[in-house]
Amino acid sequence: MVYLCGALLLAGQQGYYVIVEGATPFYAGLLLSAGMALSGIAESLPKPRRRAAGVLRLTALVVLVSLLVILFVTPDLLIN
Repeated sequence: MVYLCGALLLAGQQGYYVIVEGATPFYAGLLLSAGMALSGIAESLPKPRRRAAGVLRLTALVVLVSLLVILFVTPDLLIN
C-alpha cells in the first residue's frame, strides 16, 4: 500500500508541474512512479493470486532496471 500511495504522490506531483506550472515532464519520475505502482498493486493482491503478483513484481523490476540503464546509457532521454 505504501508503494501505491507513493506512486500516486509522484504522479500527482508530475501532473501539477506539467499542467499548472507548464514544465516539461520529468520522465524518470514517471518511470519511477510506474515501477512503484506495479509493485504496490502486487503487494495488495491476495495470497491465492501469487502468480499474478509475481508477474507484477517482475514487471516492476524490469521497469526500474530499465530506468537505471537508460540513465547510464543515454541520460538525455530522461533528464531535460
